[in-house]
Amino acid sequence: MLFDSRTVVRQIAELQTEAVRRWHQQELDNPYTGLLAVVCRQHQYNYLLWHEEDIARSPHVSDAKIAGVKRAIDGYNQQRNDWIERIDETLLQMLTVGGILPNAEAVLNTETPGSAMDRISIMALRIYHFEEQLERNDVDAEHVTMVREKLRRCCQQREDLTESLGDLLHDIFTGRKLLKVYRQMKMYNDPALNPYLYQAQKLAG
Repeated sequence: MLFDSRTVVRQIAELQTEAVRRWHQQELDNPYTGLLAVVCRQHQYNYLLWHEEDIARSPHVSDAKIAGVKRAIDGYNQQRNDWIERIDETLLQMLTVGGILPNAEAVLNTETPGSAMDRISIMALRIYHFEEQLERNDVDAEHVTMVREKLRRCCQQREDLTESLGDLLHDIFTGRKLLKVYRQMKMYNDPALNPYLYQAQKLAG
């Protein structure tokens, strides 16, 4: 093993939780190196996406503002997916450097480590904002009860996800499972693949 998978997963979950709290008080930063730096960068796009999505659902925002928010969401979502791939690429590089090859009977997982880390990233954001709801003084007891139940479920889901990710990384770095980078191949941001974009280009030409 190049590293202890449980330790790495704990570091990732702690990074995501602490970064969400920190970024609500200061500008985005990335004080990490190696794999954790890549994870943090991907986490930043989920953070930015979360808050743009909040704006997009406000009934008090102008149509012009919503249009700008929608473009930002598309851009951040593209970056989010690109950096999921970067996480998996980084892990593949680590396997190569460590000379770790999959066993002959190794199998693929339905989800890559990068995708799992993305889900834990989103869970860190969800937990932070549910905890924020508990600090409100303008809600009733029913609201608080509802939030606490949702928060409990989110914490359980994060625990399950981190446990499963630890197992997956252990299996990959002991050769029991394969790791491949799966390209998202988003079409809507590509002017060569989005019919609305390439047809508009033809009309403009």
